[in-house]
Amino acid sequence: MSNSKANAIATLLQGCNSLQRLKRIHAHVIINGLQHNPAISNKLVNFCAVSVSGCLSYAQLIFHQIQNPDTQSWNSIIRGFSLSPSPLQAILFYNQMLFSPSPSLSPPDTFTFSFTLKACERLRALNKCQELHGFVIRSGFEGDVVVCTSLLRCYAANGLIEVARLVFDKMSERDLVSWNSIISCYSQANLHLQALEVYDRMRSENVSVDGFTLVGLLSSCAHVGALNLGVYLHEIACERGFLSNVYVGNALIDMYSKCGDLGAALSVFNGMKKKDVFTWNSMIVGYGVHGRGDEAISFFKQMLMAGLKPNSITFLGLLCGCNHQGLVEEGVEYFHMMVSRFNLKPGIKHHGCLVDLYGRAGKLEKALQVIKTSQLSQDDPVMWRTLLGSSKIHRNLEIGEIAMKNLVRLGASSAGDFVLLATIYAAHKDAQGVARMRKSIKSQGIKTTAGWSWIEVGDQVHRFLVDDKSHPEAGMIYRKLEEVIQRANLVGYVKEESLVAMAGSSEDCLEKSTMYHSEKLAIAFGLARTSEGTCLRIVKNLRVCRDCHSFTKFVSKAFNRDIIVRDRVRFHHFKNGLCSCTDYW
Repeated sequence: MSNSKANAIATLLQGCNSLQRLKRIHAHVIINGLQHNPAISNKLVNFCAVSVSGCLSYAQLIFHQIQNPDTQSWNSIIRGFSLSPSPLQAILFYNQMLFSPSPSLSPPDTFTFSFTLKACERLRALNKCQELHGFVIRSGFEGDVVVCTSLLRCYAANGLIEVARLVFDKMSERDLVSWNSIISCYSQANLHLQALEVYDRMRSENVSVDGFTLVGLLSSCAHVGALNLGVYLHEIACERGFLSNVYVGNALIDMYSKCGDLGAALSVFNGMKKKDVFTWNSMIVGYGVHGRGDEAISFFKQMLMAGLKPNSITFLGLLCGCNHQGLVEEGVEYFHMMVSRFNLKPGIKHHGCLVDLYGRAGKLEKALQVIKTSQLSQDDPVMWRTLLGSSKIHRNLEIGEIAMKNLVRLGASSAGDFVLLATIYAAHKDAQGVARMRKSIKSQGIKTTAGWSWIEVGDQVHRFLVDDKSHPEAGMIYRKLEEVIQRANLVGYVKEESLVAMAGSSEDCLEKSTMYHSEKLAIAFGLARTSEGTCLRIVKNLRVCRDCHSFTKFVSKAFNRDIIVRDRVRFHHFKNGLCSCTDYW
C-alpha cells in the first residue's frame, strides 16, 4: 500500500511545475508518513533547490528533516546555493557533508565537487579552491572532465590563468565544454591572442565547435581586430546552421563592427530573423564608435518602431555617436530622454559621454558644470581626465588646471595627465609650466602607459610596441618604414615636431620624441606583407597622437590603401589622404 502511494506521489512530483503545487504534494507526503522515503525527499529538495519555481529556504526546511541525506540530496542543496545570491552557503553545506554522522552514505561525487567549485568561483575563494583541488586528487577525481573543467574555471576566476591552463593541459580527456571554458577564461582575462591560439590547437586536434565556442572566439576576434579569422568563423556558422542562434548573430555583428566592417555587420543584422535588444545595441554602438551618429540615431528610431525597449547600453551608443560627430543638441536630448521617457538612471559612463560631448565641441564651461552638479562625477578621475583632454584640444589653460588639481586631489594623476597639461602650457609658450610637468613626472616616479598596436596579416595577429625590435622581421620592418616615411613626405606629410616632442612615445608620456610609434611599425609591416590594395586594420590601446594621425592620412594617399585604425576612443577610416573623423577626435 505504502509503495503504491509512494509511486503515485513520485509521479506527481515528476510533473510538478509550481511551488504551490509542491507544497500540497509535500502535505500528502507527511500525511502518508513518506517524508523519510529517500526517493521522495530527494525529489522534493531537488525541485525547491534547483527549479526556477523553487524556494531555497523551503529546500533547507525539507533537507533538515531528512535523517541521513544521501549524496543526491547534498548535491541538490549545494547546487541551489552555488547559483544563488548566497554562494557561501553552498560551501558551508559542503563542509557539513564531509563531517556528517554517516559520511559513508554520502561521499562527494563529480557533481558535489563541481557545484562547490562553482561557489568558490563566484566568491573568488582561492584557498577553498586549492583545498578542494587537493581533495579531488586524493579522492581519485583528478581525471574527471567535469571536475577539472570546474577547477580551471575557478582558478581563472581567481586570476590564476596559468594554473587554469595547467589543469587543462593535464586533463586526460577533454570535452567541448572544457575547450569552451579555457577559451572563455582567456577571453575574460583579456588574453585574446591566447584564446585564439587555443582554437588553433582545437583545429589541429580536429575538435568540432558549437555556438558557445563561436561566441567566445568571435569576442576575441573583435578585441584584437582579427577580421580574417572572424570571417572564417562566420563561414563555419553558416555551414553548421548556427546563424539562427541569436547569440552567435550578436557576436558576429559585434566582431564585424569592432573590426571596422560595418557593412558586413549590417548584412548579418538584416539576415537575423530573431533580434533582441543586444542585437540592436550592437549596431547602435557600432555606428557610435565609428563616429556615425546620424545612423546610430536612425537605428535607435527603428528599434523603437520594432517595439523593443532600449537600455543603458543603447544610450551609451547613441551618446558616443553624437559625441564623435559633434551632435551636441541631439546628445543632450538623448541624455535627458533616458530619465524622462524610459525611466533609466544615467550612469557614470553616460555623464562621461556628456562631459566629452560638451568638451569636444568647445563648451568647456558646460562640461565643467556637468561634473560639478553630480557628486558621483566629482569624485571620478575619468571625468576630470576627459575634461583635461578637451582643455588640451581647445588649449584652455584655466579649465585644464582645474581638471589637473582635481586629479591630484583624488590621487589619480598619471603621466598622461601631466603630458596633456604640459601640451597646453606649450601652446601658451609657458616653458616654466612645461618644466613643472616634467619635474612632477620625474619626482613622483610616475610610470607611463606603454603604447602597442595589433595588426592582422593572413591568419596571424602581430603585436608591436613603441620602438619595437622584438619582431622576427624587425630589420625589414624598419627599412620599410623609412621608405614609407619618404613616400609620405613626397605627398605632403610633415612631422608635427611641436606636438610629438611633448607626447613622446604616445600622448601618455613625456619621453624622448620618436618616429617609431607602434602603429607606424604596424603600418610598415602591413604594407610589406600584404598585396596592393589590401585594407590595413590596426587596433591601438591608446588614443592615436596627432602626428601618427597625420602620418596615416598621407600614407593612405601615397600607397593608395584604405587604413582602419581603432584607438582607445574611436575608429578612424583613412582613405586617399582623408580620415572619417574629419580631424574631430
